[in-house]
Amino acid sequence: MVYLDNAATTLQKPPAVYRAVISAMKRMASPGRGGHKPAMLAAETAFACRQAAAELFHLEDPECVVFTLNATHALNLAIKSVVKPGDRVVVSGYEHNAVTRPLTALGCDIQVARSPLFDREAILAEFDRLVTPQTACVVCTHVSNVFGFILPVEEISGLCARRGVPFILDASQSAGALPVHMDALDAAFICMPGHKGLYGPQGTGLLLCGRDRKTDTLLEGGTGSLSARQDMPDFLPDRLEAGTHNVPGIAGLLEGIRFIRGRGEETILRHEQALMAVAIRGLRTIPGVTLYDALRPELQAGVLSFTVADMDCEAVGEALGARDVAVRAGLHCAPYAHESAGTLRSGTVRASFSEFNTADQAKRLVAEVARLVG
Repeated sequence: MVYLDNAATTLQKPPAVYRAVISAMKRMASPGRGGHKPAMLAAETAFACRQAAAELFHLEDPECVVFTLNATHALNLAIKSVVKPGDRVVVSGYEHNAVTRPLTALGCDIQVARSPLFDREAILAEFDRLVTPQTACVVCTHVSNVFGFILPVEEISGLCARRGVPFILDASQSAGALPVHMDALDAAFICMPGHKGLYGPQGTGLLLCGRDRKTDTLLEGGTGSLSARQDMPDFLPDRLEAGTHNVPGIAGLLEGIRFIRGRGEETILRHEQALMAVAIRGLRTIPGVTLYDALRPELQAGVLSFTVADMDCEAVGEALGARDVAVRAGLHCAPYAHESAGTLRSGTVRASFSEFNTADQAKRLVAEVARLVG
């Protein structure tokens, strides 16, 4: 199978990830729940993962790295630690439902910084217009999960800092391929999955907490610390990690992060962009195919959307799947992005690339789309 649905989850992982998961299931117990060797080994692995993530994402304190189930879990923790019901919150026009649904559930006044696709200047102007000292928070994706648009988050975070507004970054599509520096962004929180660009197992995610950031809990329960108290610990990461950890997932995530650090984010991004360029060149020659690509490659990460004239995008996705080319079709849980691009009614077919894809696989996508059209 040609797997091109890496924006949902990476399927191919580094071999060390698989080995780490199996080893953890055989050798590790619950961290912080005992002084015996299996518990201590689990605790050492969990701390090693926090430390590796802190180094990759430039956090001073590994204890500010919180393990979550996924990016959605991390975003809920971040948003509900900063935003109160009815607050005014500014978001980009490319947000995932993992951002907009928690804000809607809180009854927030959501202000959307809309812009044409791949127009950095326009989106910066909109954030400049909407972000005021009365804004409770800004939440922004780093890379659109539908179109691969790389948003100017450094400039947006700088604007927030100047106006005293907390900034939350959704790094779901950027972590592992683009630099994500907590110290440079000075974000309140950075949220990401472990199972996408970090090549960890499903059921893993990270919440990176900024300095002196107060956090509110979503879950309460055992932490292995301060067990005589009936309120949650007031220190990280224990405050946000109630219950038994996903130790096999954390062990696998550690190896995924080590893989990223070994390969280098820039190398991975260049590889994904090169494969996307192969697909773009081929798809552009097929009658009836509309591509949503940036004229400047530096504006787009390894995610490419397209439509086929007179064909429902879901039908295209199903037909490609039947031919062993795995893509995703529809709205991709991101209606704001489709509103921005004018594709809300049609949706798109999305191909998303990883370090483990090849140029031949990109050419196979082109060939199968050509067969559908022909």
